[in-house]
Amino acid sequence: MTRLFNEPAAFADEMIEGFVASHGRWVRRVSGGVARSTKSTPDTVALVIGGGSGHYPAFAGLVGQGLAHGAAMGNLFASPSAQQVYSVAKAANNGAGVLLGYGNYAGDVLHFTQAQERLRAEGVDCRSIAVTDDVSSAPLAERQKRRGIAGDLTVFKVAAAAAEAGYGMDATVEIAERANDRTRSFGVAFSGCTLPGAESPLFTVPEGRMAVGMGVHGEPGIDETDIPTADELAELLVGKLLTEVPDGLEARGSRVVPILNGLGSVKYEELFVVYRRVAQLLAEAGLEAVDPQVGELVTSFDMAGTSLTLFWLDEELETLWNAPADAPAFRRGAVTAVALTDDEVTADVSEEVTIPEATAESRAAAVGVLAALGAAKDVVDANVEELGRIDAIAGDGDHGIGMERGVRAAVEAAADAVERGAGASTTLHQAADAWADRAGGTSGALWGMALRAVGDAIGNSTTPDAGAVAAGVAEAAASIMGFGKAKVGDKTLVDVLVPFRDALSAAVGSGQSLTDAWGAAATVAQQAAEETANLLPLMGRARPHAEKSLGTPDAGAVSMALIVRAIHNTFADAKAAATTTKENA
Repeated sequence: MTRLFNEPAAFADEMIEGFVASHGRWVRRVSGGVARSTKSTPDTVALVIGGGSGHYPAFAGLVGQGLAHGAAMGNLFASPSAQQVYSVAKAANNGAGVLLGYGNYAGDVLHFTQAQERLRAEGVDCRSIAVTDDVSSAPLAERQKRRGIAGDLTVFKVAAAAAEAGYGMDATVEIAERANDRTRSFGVAFSGCTLPGAESPLFTVPEGRMAVGMGVHGEPGIDETDIPTADELAELLVGKLLTEVPDGLEARGSRVVPILNGLGSVKYEELFVVYRRVAQLLAEAGLEAVDPQVGELVTSFDMAGTSLTLFWLDEELETLWNAPADAPAFRRGAVTAVALTDDEVTADVSEEVTIPEATAESRAAAVGVLAALGAAKDVVDANVEELGRIDAIAGDGDHGIGMERGVRAAVEAAADAVERGAGASTTLHQAADAWADRAGGTSGALWGMALRAVGDAIGNSTTPDAGAVAAGVAEAAASIMGFGKAKVGDKTLVDVLVPFRDALSAAVGSGQSLTDAWGAAATVAQQAAEETANLLPLMGRARPHAEKSLGTPDAGAVSMALIVRAIHNTFADAKAAATTTKENA
């Protein structure tokens, strides 16, 4: 279990602060994560990597000369927000464009894609590489759906070396994609990991058993077996990976980089015992092991487990893999690094947002928006552990803490906006940006979209009416489904959002007040959330473990149903208060 922490929701921020304080030779703190504290060659491609916290040395430990130029660092097991990725990329850019590297998870894809689009809109040549090395997460025919685990290292290392050597953007992207195509990983676990403040691990494995094919976010394995001997485990790992020799290559005669990765609680000595047999098996298969790596490279807090990665080399890839690098967690060869001067380390100060003018009616409505967000915060705070428990059934268990961080940030931003005289639309926009930025993950991106869509619909000129709010909810649903690609039946929050949208629009269309229409739609949302227990997840991290989630509702659907009901209560309270005031007048 994780024993040393203060406030669980503050763990990631405090961890980053301590990491920078202890590794200032390599990194500096920037908004959204870390960047090199040493000078990079001007007019070269910058590699910015990132993902959720909880995987050290990934991702911040790989920032330094010869490796990444910056790392966007999300909350525990949650992707960094688009704003975080954008900010780190801006800080790391050397003038020849930015290559974004990340594991192929839904939240990372959403946020890194948003950041990429924003950078491109500003004229920055920005590309992306999503690592897909985990053979257990999807069949070979659907390799594009596979997640990234310890194979991140091989892709990031050769891409960074190419950038350091002066490769242009096209050539750097090509080498990263080639490395990804030639990297395969497979892992096992003996126990799950426990997030700070959690009372139990994200998943458990029966005594004497081993989960096969688990993910680094704590996703349960796709199978279970008895715990093997060290030699038997090596045979399982090598045997599985040799069924997937990259196209056009032969096992015999190939040169490969083997990476035996510890996930948090397996000791180095145990890994060496396993690698002893891995080395024998590779030699027997006719493979030549080049520069083996044994140790912790991509972890999962205190998970007891290990994974094996094989990276098939060609001459160019081997040269880049062996190129010098000096980062906190990965060093080789001789690297000369020059520290940035004080003038080059600019202060990381956020610009204050200008508050547009709003009518008195809209400013009054903004107070109602703040109350609604406050109710959302209260209901999330009351259910944060249960939301995490539901999410851990087939996912990574971070939904509760991600929602908590997001809604708290939204309330703080909305309160600041109201105090500065913002209208309802601006208040929602500020809340949306804060939620997406602080929550990270898929839910952060989607709730940010939802609040912004409603804010666009109600404007800053008048008191929002039922029609405008219903139109905003409809646009929120369209934005979320268009960007996230989820549809009804995929077991996501869309299974609640769509029936809620339809019920709200129908009730408003029949002439009901916003309060009554919202209440009726909230009842529909609650029923829809409960019915997701009967669905198999077809999107996100839960997809490989679909059967495990049968009988359990989707965490995102449950949180949305809770929030819309809590918001209805604020509408009802406001209506009752207005009625009382009128009667007493």
